Amino acid sequence: MPMSARRIDLIRVWRGGRALTIVVAAIGLATTNVAARTARADPRGTQSLEQGADRTESPASADDVQQEIDELRRRLDLLAAEVERLRSGEVPADTVELTDDRRRALGLAPSASAIYRTTQGVSIAGYGEMLYENFDRDTQQGQTGSKTSRLDFLRHIVYVGYRFDDRFLFNSEIEIEHADEISVEFAHLDVRVNDSLTVRGGMMLMPLGLVNEFHEPTAFLGARRPQTERRIIPSTWRENGAGVVGSVDRFAYRAYVVNGLNAAGFTAAGLRGGRQKGSKADAADVAFAGRLDFRPTPGVFVGTGLYTGGSDQGRLDLNGRSLDVGTTIVEVHGQAQVRGWDLRALYAHASLGDVAELNAVRGLDTTGVSESMQGGYLQIGYDVLSQFSRRIGMTPYYRWERLNTQSGVPTGFLADLSQDGTFHTFGVEVRPRPGIVVKSDYEWLRNAARTGRNQFNLSLGYAF
Repeated sequence: MPMSARRIDLIRVWRGGRALTIVVAAIGLATTNVAARTARADPRGTQSLEQGADRTESPASADDVQQEIDELRRRLDLLAAEVERLRSGEVPADTVELTDDRRRALGLAPSASAIYRTTQGVSIAGYGEMLYENFDRDTQQGQTGSKTSRLDFLRHIVYVGYRFDDRFLFNSEIEIEHADEISVEFAHLDVRVNDSLTVRGGMMLMPLGLVNEFHEPTAFLGARRPQTERRIIPSTWRENGAGVVGSVDRFAYRAYVVNGLNAAGFTAAGLRGGRQKGSKADAADVAFAGRLDFRPTPGVFVGTGLYTGGSDQGRLDLNGRSLDVGTTIVEVHGQAQVRGWDLRALYAHASLGDVAELNAVRGLDTTGVSESMQGGYLQIGYDVLSQFSRRIGMTPYYRWERLNTQSGVPTGFLADLSQDGTFHTFGVEVRPRPGIVVKSDYEWLRNAARTGRNQFNLSLGYAF
């Protein structure tokens, strides 16, 4: 096989960011090779060739040269199509490296996708973060409170995965939280059916919002996660079940059937206490959790998420009547990361059934769980070094957030005004190198009870 054709074969198995450069180099090599063979095929060039140093190769016929040109064109067309697939994110599921869009379609944060960097065997990755919080001495109305500064090693994570082959893989996230609590964040088996469909089963992250699946400190702006994605979408939120994930053209989807929440843990502050975390989870009530995203261009997507199911788990009754605490969460979201800009927006709404009865069973006489909760935020950041370096970054950011977990209290109950608040967060994120991040910000909190307390935050995060 001619050297140029061998080079094309080598290029076709390559994956990476310099594909276009190598295509150009291959075209140049092919042109040189064909030009030389054309000269040998040209009778007018025979005499000069005979006078040269290379007299060993026999002249090629015009037909041979044309066949080689046609073959090179065919191979270059294949390579150009492959480069286009890489650029657009439409790559096979068994590729060694995932594009950001393909990784998001599978519901994986950057380090969580480490299992795809090997074709077979074990993979190990991880992340962690430490948070310092300094609370203002006075509340919104000027009263001195009891909160003080605290420094918490929030979490250290180890991802452990095993890839059996190009169809079967196992992935897991093991967390040490607050330096002394060990738990499993997710652990599931994936079976790739085809490029558009993967079947998943085990303990899974619920596919709602912008943070729950992508909660590594290097994946979101802010020393603390948005309140809406802690109290209405209770990140980090995982349950046991099974479902499907995949993408078709510019759409990505995830759909799971899982055990439901436990309403015995709901409070006036939100749904966070209702997570079962996969531990001996009650499954008398099951739920559906799904997501659909549309990606018009790389780095930009909009979508919606839905969770709906029962939360009483057959354990709650009042005067002999079993409660039906149906729980539905609907959210819409959008994100754009282009040319150094990071823009995000989210709105979430939760509605619950039999709330008055639930509060009675829980012994909550005045303030309690609300029939509806709503919240959302807008966030903007810009990496001021993005036009000069890809290894280091500095991103000032601002987030406005509105949250009310008492927006629909049942008749006979009073709203807890401290749960109706507005947050303003301004800060800066510094990345001295990929995988390491330092975030510093200040939060202004104002609520309807005038008990809000501002705070300064400083966090250190890493991911590998």
